[in-house]
Amino acid sequence: MKQYGEIKVPKSGQLENEKNKFKGKLMESQSKTKSKCTFEEPNVRMSELWTTLTSYQATFLNYFARNFYRMRLFSLVIAFGINFILLFYKYEEGRGRGGDSRVLGRGQATEDHCTEKAHFILAETGSSFMELSLKFLAIIHTLIAFCCIVGYCCLKVPLVIFKREKEVARKLVFDGLYISMQPSEDDFKGQWDRLVINTISFPSNYWDKFIKRKVIDKYGLFYGIDRISELLGLERHALEFSVQKRQKRKSWRESSLQTLLNSIDLKYEIWKFGVVITDNSFLYLAWYMAMSLVGHYNNFFFAAHLLDIAMGFKTIRTILSSVTHNGKQLMLTVGLLAVVVYLYTVVAFNFFQKFYNKSKDDKAIDMKCDDMLTCYMFHMYVGVRAGGGIGDEIEDPAGDDFEFYRIVFDITFFFFVIVILLAIIQGLIIDAFGELRDKQEQVKEDMETKCFICGISSDCFETVSHGFEMHTLQEHNLASYLFFLMYLINKDETEYTGQESYVWKMYQERCWEFFPVGDCFRKHYEDQSS
Repeated sequence: MKQYGEIKVPKSGQLENEKNKFKGKLMESQSKTKSKCTFEEPNVRMSELWTTLTSYQATFLNYFARNFYRMRLFSLVIAFGINFILLFYKYEEGRGRGGDSRVLGRGQATEDHCTEKAHFILAETGSSFMELSLKFLAIIHTLIAFCCIVGYCCLKVPLVIFKREKEVARKLVFDGLYISMQPSEDDFKGQWDRLVINTISFPSNYWDKFIKRKVIDKYGLFYGIDRISELLGLERHALEFSVQKRQKRKSWRESSLQTLLNSIDLKYEIWKFGVVITDNSFLYLAWYMAMSLVGHYNNFFFAAHLLDIAMGFKTIRTILSSVTHNGKQLMLTVGLLAVVVYLYTVVAFNFFQKFYNKSKDDKAIDMKCDDMLTCYMFHMYVGVRAGGGIGDEIEDPAGDDFEFYRIVFDITFFFFVIVILLAIIQGLIIDAFGELRDKQEQVKEDMETKCFICGISSDCFETVSHGFEMHTLQEHNLASYLFFLMYLINKDETEYTGQESYVWKMYQERCWEFFPVGDCFRKHYEDQSS
C-alpha cells in the first residue's frame, strides 16, 4: 500500500477482496430481509384487513346511531300506512273464493242430507296490489325495527351503562354501599350491582377510573384495607393483569380469536347485559320488534305500533304517566272496589236472587245469579258500568215484599260504588295529570325567568337592558361552574388553593352552599350605591 501524504490507497488485490466481502454481506442481508418480509407479510395483511373491517363496522354503526330518531319516525309512518291498508279489510262468511281474499278462520260445518257445507271467514282487500303493498311494508317495518334496536345499542346503551356505573361509584364513595351498609333484600338493583364492583373492567364508561382507590383511602383505615381490597377485587385484578401480560408475550402462532376471548371480562359483560335488558326503552324496542315479527303471521298486530306516537310526544307521555303516578293508591282503591262489590254480591245471592231472573212468556231467562262466581262477575261487569248502579240492570221491585230492602240495596250500591269509589279513581288520575302538568310548567317557567345559579328572578334585572340575559351568560353561566368542578376533579389535591380546597370539601360532602343562592355582584353593587 502506497502512502501519499495522509491518504492511503489500497492495492488492487486487496480492493477486489474488499468488494467480494461487501457483495457477500449485501446478498446475505437481502436474503434475511426477504425471508423476514415473507414471514411477516400474512400477519401484516391480516392486520390491515382487520383494521379496514373495523373502520367500516364503526362507520356502519355510527350511521345507525345518528339516524336513530329518523328511523323511529319512519317506522311510525310505515305503521300508519299498514293500518290504513287494513281499513279496507272486511269479513264475509261463506265458501272460500279465489282472487285476493285471505282465509282467516274456519266456521262450523253444517249437515244437509249427509253433506257438509263449510263456511269460511274471509278478509278481502279489494285488489292484489294492496296485499303486495302490505307485505312489502311489513318487511320494511321489521327491518327498520331491527335497525332501531341496533341504533339504540350504539347511541343510548353507553349512556345507560355510564349512568349506572356513576350511580354505583357514587354510592360506594359517599354512602359506603356494600361496606358500611348493605342493600335490602327487596332491592334487586342493588343486589345485581354487587356483581360488578370486583370486576376488572369496572368502571369502564365512568370517567373516574380511580374510584376504587378513593374507596380504600376513605374506608380503609376503619374497615381494613385488605377486606375492602378483596371486596373490590383489587388483588385479583393485579394477578389477572400479570396473567394477561404473560399471554401477550406468547408467540405469534396464538390466534387473535383466542386472545380476544381471553381479554373479555365475562362477569362485567353479564352485568352490562342485565342492565341493558332491564332498561325500559330497550324493553319497549324489543316489544316493538316482537310485534313487528308477529305481524307477518297476522297483519292486525301492526295496530299495536300506533302506540309509538305516545312515546314521541312529551304531552302524551304525561297523560300516560298520570295513570301510573299514583299507582299504589289507584290499585288499593280498585281493590277496595272489588271488596265492596263482593259484599253486595253476597247480599244479593242470599236475599235478592229472584230479581236477577227475568221472566218472559212464563219462562225464566237471564240467570245471572245462579252461583256466586257468576253473580260476582255480573256485579263487577254490569253493575259497576251501569250509570245508575245495579238497580238499572235487574228486575224492578215495585209491589214486591222486599221492595223497601231493594231500594236501600240499590241506593247504597249507587252511592258507595258509583258516586264515591269510581269518583275517587277518576280523581286520582285527574289530580296526577294536573300535578305533572304543573310541575312541567313550573320547571319551564323557572328555567326561563330565574337564574339557575343564584335563583334571582328576571324582574330584578329589568332596569338594565339585556340585564337577565347578560347575567345568565356572563356573570352566572352554568357552563363556567361545571367547568370549575371538572377542573377541581382533574387537579391534584395537593395543588389546591384555599378557595379550591373549600369548594372541593363541600363537593365531597354533597353540600352546595358555595353556590351564591340569592346573591350576585350586581346586587351587592346596588345595595352599596343605595
